[in-house]
Amino acid sequence: MTATAHATTSPHPGTPELHPHGLPRPGRTLVMGVVNVTPDSFSDGGLSFAADAAVAQGLALLEQGADIVDVGGESTRPGAARPPVEEELRRVLPVVRELAAAGAIVSVDTMRAEVAARALDVGARLVNDVSGGLADPAMLPLMARAGTPYVLMHWRGHSAGMQANAVYDDVVTDILDELRLRIEAGLEAGIAPGCLVVDPGLGFAKTPAHNWEVLGRLGDVVALGHPVLVGASRKSFLGSLLADPATGQPRPARLRDAATTAVSVLASARGVWCLRVHDVASTADAVRVTARWGIEVAAVDAAASAGSPLG
Repeated sequence: MTATAHATTSPHPGTPELHPHGLPRPGRTLVMGVVNVTPDSFSDGGLSFAADAAVAQGLALLEQGADIVDVGGESTRPGAARPPVEEELRRVLPVVRELAAAGAIVSVDTMRAEVAARALDVGARLVNDVSGGLADPAMLPLMARAGTPYVLMHWRGHSAGMQANAVYDDVVTDILDELRLRIEAGLEAGIAPGCLVVDPGLGFAKTPAHNWEVLGRLGDVVALGHPVLVGASRKSFLGSLLADPATGQPRPARLRDAATTAVSVLASARGVWCLRVHDVASTADAVRVTARWGIEVAAVDAAASAGSPLG
């Protein structure tokens, strides 16, 4: 696996271009569709646990407009227990292999270097590590050797106890400082700057209020200088916001897609590189609308700067 000399267009001035390794460059925010090969996903309850069901789900997401399909074999919902590495490999590898063979651009969602390496060998083109290299010391050296795009997320511990770590002086400042440390660690390990993507880790060791603060300051995350992945899809902070006014019960996960689409529009307008979502069709439409709107806003701003308002 070698790095290519070409790169994606940077969404923000000063952001390093991302080595694509076959990744799409459509001039808009990308859409990453989620395939959970787990029995206990918070969002789908294990609907894609069997390999054939997971492959079918991935192909359906491509039909709906996904640019990348993210395959994961470990649930990271709060309180989730980790599967053995052998079980994670059993879940993930057949799905990655089949989707890649079908022409999909596949990301593997894993914290384990062994799983990442094996997935890259069977066709994955991107590694999405919610621990940012903290869960497995072999991950950063592996990604340096592989030369493929690598998502490092803000993380403060495994799912079983992560919410106990949701304590910050200033949540966004603290997240940015901790992401900078992970970026530095990645670079020191030999990962090319153009291979690093950052994720602020919505829902991971964060309260609903923390998540909203992060979304309100996404521009600060983009300003770190690396492409940004955002995963807000169906998360509990949306369910809390949309709780039933009569009972106070949070809205169920599978009824949070409209709210997710709203976040997708706002995040895309802030210049994020990619959105990780369960319901691909709505976000695929949303990012296209946002990109077209951005063209018109830029034209109006340019005309105003030139002293000749449109219309």
